[in-house]
Amino acid sequence: MTTKKLLILAGDGIGPEVMAQVQRVIDWMAKKRRITFDVSEGLVGGCSYDKYGTPLTDQTMQQAIDADAVLLGAVGGPKWDNLPFADKPERGLLRLRKDMKLFANLRPAFVFDALAEASSLKTDLVKGLDIMIVRELTGGVYFGEPRGIETLPNGERRGVNTQVYTTHEIVRIADVAFELAAKRGKKVHSVEKANVMESGVLWREEVQKLHDAKYPGIALEHMYADNCAMQLVRRPKQFDVIVTDNLFGDLLSDCAAMLTGSLGMLPSASLGAADAAGNRKALYEPVHGSAPDIAGKDLANPLATLLSFGMMLRYSFGMTAEADLLDTAVKNVLDGGLRTADIMQPGKAKVSTTVMGESIVRELDKLGG
Repeated sequence: MTTKKLLILAGDGIGPEVMAQVQRVIDWMAKKRRITFDVSEGLVGGCSYDKYGTPLTDQTMQQAIDADAVLLGAVGGPKWDNLPFADKPERGLLRLRKDMKLFANLRPAFVFDALAEASSLKTDLVKGLDIMIVRELTGGVYFGEPRGIETLPNGERRGVNTQVYTTHEIVRIADVAFELAAKRGKKVHSVEKANVMESGVLWREEVQKLHDAKYPGIALEHMYADNCAMQLVRRPKQFDVIVTDNLFGDLLSDCAAMLTGSLGMLPSASLGAADAAGNRKALYEPVHGSAPDIAGKDLANPLATLLSFGMMLRYSFGMTAEADLLDTAVKNVLDGGLRTADIMQPGKAKVSTTVMGESIVRELDKLGG
């Protein structure tokens, strides 16, 4: 019997609905695999603000730090658009990343064969696509100082955000990218704007130094961020691992996500540094947002959240066999023709959030029950 401490933060919008399907898989693993999780739940985002007046309480923050892994649904929605900046739902997510020191965001962009035609790109460009974007998560323009909005002597207002990186921040994220590439296609694209930004020059120099000293067997290419965005929609399969900063990683990972046909299909992991025992603080979440327009209607696609749970099994708990089993179950259900509304195709069967979750569990029964 294996027990791991898991904190579930379902969040806002469709978060609770998709997270309910993860609970089905957790229950299946306890019953069929004798793998149990010590599950606790908390609030983050708008729902936390509504109850506690803050997007993340100190108590929930401590629960996250104490957990072996955190699984998050989604935060935000128009209901909270007019809140002060410090109280917006997204600030809860940013605090989780910052206080847990989750500096490495892993965002895979892969295409199941059954969904290759759902992409807005030609099928031959995306079929078999498997990219890993490694985004630096705790530095850069989202956290740099000085920042803020000020009124100038002439009455105009000025907004300031600072793009700043140190050698340490660059090297540790590049190290993660090279390690991942060593287990994949042995190719890394390092992405910045060294042509116009000094922080980009530093990024390029430090990544190159690390490569030359430690990873000479990995192919390294440097690419400007705007060209990378163009290449992602022009010839995406040229990429294996992309490593980039916080801002560019935010933009490029969403761009790459849409190559797959739907944000509802893609998971992510945010990892901290390994401790002496090799364990890392970790937060797992789907790439999609809270989708308030369909919340409560049993329409949401739960697969990204289920695949995020699979990443948790793989990266936090070393349960490779169970992660592979879940990935295969998702593939088989899609091959069988089931689709939620966001990935619906002609001739396929449109199903609800609940039915998709039930179908995954039935497939798990066939594969490993």
